[in-house]
Amino acid sequence: MPRKSNLNDMLNKAIAREISVSIQYMWHHVMAKGINAPPVQDIFKEIAIVEMKHAEEIAERLDYLGGEPTTKPDPISVGGTLKQMITADKKAEEEAIRLYKQIVKAAREAEDHTTRRLFERILADEEEHHNEFSGLLE
Repeated sequence: MPRKSNLNDMLNKAIAREISVSIQYMWHHVMAKGINAPPVQDIFKEIAIVEMKHAEEIAERLDYLGGEPTTKPDPISVGGTLKQMITADKKAEEEAIRLYKQIVKAAREAEDHTTRRLFERILADEEEHHNEFSGLLE
């Protein structure tokens, strides 16, 4: 069974990731240029807002579990061409999917059903975002 502190560490990693991608995607929304940019800018902004809501939900859960939510984001990748932005964002979603599957497993092993359900729902959102970015690259 995973230690509580290990699960709390994983939740903080998830918060740091969610904060960073919400900034990254919002900056991509602002920085995207070119004839193909307008519809993609809207997608960046919409997903950025969803990611910030994820950060809030995870922080609330971590606080409930007695942990202290981080305020430090993971590294942020911004700029480049529209294709480079989308590629970086797709990679960020792949990293989230891997991490959140680990958290679901750890929560299941810890019999923390609330955290498991929270991350199963967030994982579904991340898979949808990954699919959206993948489709934009096709």
